[in-house]
Amino acid sequence: MRYLTEYQEGERVVGFCLVKSKEAGVASNQSEYLNLELGDRSGTIMAKLWDVNPELKESIQVKSVVKIDAVVQSYRGKKQLVIQRIRPASAADEVMMESLIPISPVPVDELWGKLESAIDSLQSKTLQAILREALQDEEIRERLRQYPAGVRMHHNYYHGLLEHIVSLLSCAERLLPLYPQVDRDVLFATCMLHDIGKLYELSDPIAPDYTTPGQLIGHLVMGAEIVSGICRKLDIPLGDAEVLHLKHCILSHHGEVENGWGSAVSGKTPTAVLFHYLDQIDSKMNALGQTLSDMGEDEWAYAGVLKCKIWRGY
Repeated sequence: MRYLTEYQEGERVVGFCLVKSKEAGVASNQSEYLNLELGDRSGTIMAKLWDVNPELKESIQVKSVVKIDAVVQSYRGKKQLVIQRIRPASAADEVMMESLIPISPVPVDELWGKLESAIDSLQSKTLQAILREALQDEEIRERLRQYPAGVRMHHNYYHGLLEHIVSLLSCAERLLPLYPQVDRDVLFATCMLHDIGKLYELSDPIAPDYTTPGQLIGHLVMGAEIVSGICRKLDIPLGDAEVLHLKHCILSHHGEVENGWGSAVSGKTPTAVLFHYLDQIDSKMNALGQTLSDMGEDEWAYAGVLKCKIWRGY
């Protein structure tokens, strides 16, 4: 089975894919067309569908599965599909969703086991109780086993957020011996809870978009609110020093407020400052790894996470 991103210019593509986004337009001859973003587990590719009638336009919905017959063309240096025929998939097609969405290369149960081991390793009973209560929530638990860490930038695939968390825990464990001024338990708890607000900032794990609360409040504040809610449920004082420190690390993990990256407050403890840079390292290296894997034999490619072209560095 071949996936979308494996096809080269001039090749014909016949298969099933997921509609990630849809935008209608009007051509110079006044006929309607659709710009579609189509995806499968290999990634996404833009597609053009010309001369769209109202019935076809209505049948193609975001997050739906479609079967396409298309040709790969090059447009402004990037591959795109020109669709010849398209139809919604039916139950009789028996399409496996696992083939349509990018997924973490690490099995979810393996990641989950490492997450639980990290919780067990904490000395703080307060932080341990908060984390266990969070994972006992059925909605949080199921979303954490499914959701990506973002829509586009990094770990943007099925259970990518869980992979990001476990990667951060691994990085933190290795760096802690160098910085004794860092609070291990708070750092670990931050690794696990810093992006918990994304479970509600993002709409779903299949074709995620930003929810209304996500756009109006943002996942940092939403994460701190979740921690506060758990503390109230467990009768843990909101003024508890470890709770305050954890919430501070969550609210500051995008760096200094002056950067404009979304932090509610700038980091004011060694733990908060270290976590910000750990998060930057892991997110950027994951995004750059994806860029490198998509480059093929090209020497240079644009990396959105750095907003510049990167060199393969042979």
